Amino acid sequence: MAQFDPRRQPMRLAPHMMTAVAALSVALFASRAYQPAQAEEVPTLSASQIAALEVQAFASANAPAGMTAPEAVPVQIRRGETFEQAVRRTGVAPEEASAVAATVANAFDLKDLRAGLRFETAIAKPRNGMGDARLIGLTMRTGPATQLTVSRSFDGALRLRSLEEKVSRETVVVKGDVERSLSASARELGATASIVSAASRLFATKFDMQRDVRASDEFTMVFDRDITEAGRTVNVGDLLYAELRGVTFYRFKPAGAKEAQFFDANGKNLRSSMMRTPLQSFRRVSSGFGVRTHPISGYRKMHQGTDFAAASGTPVVAPADGVVVEARRWGGYGNWLRIRHNNGLESGYGHLSRYATGLRAGQRVSQGQVVAYVGSTGASTGPHLHYELWRNGQRINPAGVRTQEGTELAGADLAAFRAEKSRIDRIIAAGGHKRPVVQQASAEGLRPAQG
Repeated sequence: MAQFDPRRQPMRLAPHMMTAVAALSVALFASRAYQPAQAEEVPTLSASQIAALEVQAFASANAPAGMTAPEAVPVQIRRGETFEQAVRRTGVAPEEASAVAATVANAFDLKDLRAGLRFETAIAKPRNGMGDARLIGLTMRTGPATQLTVSRSFDGALRLRSLEEKVSRETVVVKGDVERSLSASARELGATASIVSAASRLFATKFDMQRDVRASDEFTMVFDRDITEAGRTVNVGDLLYAELRGVTFYRFKPAGAKEAQFFDANGKNLRSSMMRTPLQSFRRVSSGFGVRTHPISGYRKMHQGTDFAAASGTPVVAPADGVVVEARRWGGYGNWLRIRHNNGLESGYGHLSRYATGLRAGQRVSQGQVVAYVGSTGASTGPHLHYELWRNGQRINPAGVRTQEGTELAGADLAAFRAEKSRIDRIIAAGGHKRPVVQQASAEGLRPAQG
């Protein structure tokens, strides 16, 4: 078990620690003052050396007689368990666990705690192994940027501190070359899963993400996030800009529009009527549209769709806005899904492992929304997606469908878009941008436990 390190929560250091450090500093100064004149000057202590002294002072001051130095003991609340019961599992006496719970309850309603919540304790144990352990400190996060800490004073009384970290907003620019995959490369550079997913949906309207995107292709993603002074991301905003192989997408909301859309550098709406493929990731096209020898029956017959070899569980997305017509078992297709789109188009998906949670007939879906997952149900030799397109009730080759794009901005909308484009371009050139603080830090002083 790792020794408790108070540097992880510097705001909860008890006053006696600072006293101990000050005493050490005075001792060092005094020893230097009484050295002969020709002696070498004692070097200034570095931040890491001071921190090490603080740790030593904390450990020695907080280890009661006959007890070990405090060790970090992580705790997770179990289903049906109270906060007090969770504290008891660290080995402290029942009355001490009750006192700790009462202290925390001064600043936080313990009824709001849910199973799975984690907090950290600092526990000292009897050196002879006999008797109860003693809680030296406790830290619990109560929100994305707030936490409570409990510590002990010299006289052993519990003290409570409520801390709210400073949170600032910044615009992040993630820029690099594709290596193993676009998703992996972007994640390694700091993009979150939600941002990568949003950008991939945009790119999928212009590229076959499996065959058109290659290693060394350049990409850029720009998005907002809220970050604490400790460097922890507490919220991720919308994707503002995405670029792949020179194709750019700027986020902009025209006047009167219900939601923001993406436009090219000239203000042309880049929303395509149909994505190139319903998968953002697959191994290969295992069977195209046309006559083939059926892998199970051995007969030559018409294959009226496209098969994408992909790992079981790979998300399947709606290639365009539409309404679910059916989601059911259908013979050799196994788990089957059909979606009706505009312009007389319908899309079909076979051999699915399962549907998206809550998906049912009559439900509206949006372009890029996950609707199902790749599987191998029905007459299938392995995990893959069978994808069909129908026009006016007749199956057609998905590869031959031409997509249509939206209109171009004009007038006041175009002027506003150009201003927003210029702002984003400046941020990209600068490599990012930090905005004013959106939440000011505040910390309450140490408070004695009530009762």
